[in-house]
Parts: sequence; C-alpha cells; structure tokens
Amino acid sequence: MSDDGLDPLIHVPTRLRIVATLAALPDGDALSFTRLQDVLDLTPGNLIVQLRKLEDAGYLSSEKTRNGSGQKTMVTLTSQGRVALGRYTRALNDLLGGLNADPAGHQQR
Repeated sequence: MSDDGLDPLIHVPTRLRIVATLAALPDGDALSFTRLQDVLDLTPGNLIVQLRKLEDAGYLSSEKTRNGSGQKTMVTLTSQGRVALGRYTRALNDLLGGLNADPAGHQQR
C-alpha cells in the first residue's frame, strides 16, 4: 500500500469495481463468476486476471463447486478485503475532502 492510503491494488478501476460490487453484498455472501462478469461487463479472461490478483492479496476468496457436468465459481470479499476497501475509501475521502469547488469548477477559498 502506498503512503497516501490509496492501495494500488484496489486503485485500478476494474479491481475497484470488483471490490465495490462484492462489498455491496452482506458480509459473507458470494456472487457467481458469471453474474459478476455480467454485472461488470468484463470478458472472462480479464475478470480471471483481476480476481487472481485480489485473491493473491487476500482481499477475496473463491470456491469452485461441481454443478452437474459443469463447474460453478463463487466469489466473496474477505474481511481483509473489506478493511482494505474501507481504508482506501477513507484515504480517497481525505484526499478529496479539501476540495471546495463551485459549480463552474473554480476552487473556493
């Protein structure tokens, strides 16, 4: 994690969308790989790469189960992932909290 609290792993837009989507679920709930892919409109290959990076960091976990002749993968945000996202959002709020812009985009003093 960087000194400013903006975790570079979460800061990547696709991974931020994944973590935020999973964080919207109640703690411990999971989303299927295909549902997550549909919600985020990602290719399977891109989603797999991003999920692997988040899983390697301990931010999410996945579980594969047999479903008849197929396989189903369920993805859930870990407590470590929730903490990391909370820390990330606080750092982002702190960073942006000092901005007071009027509707025209001029900074107010």
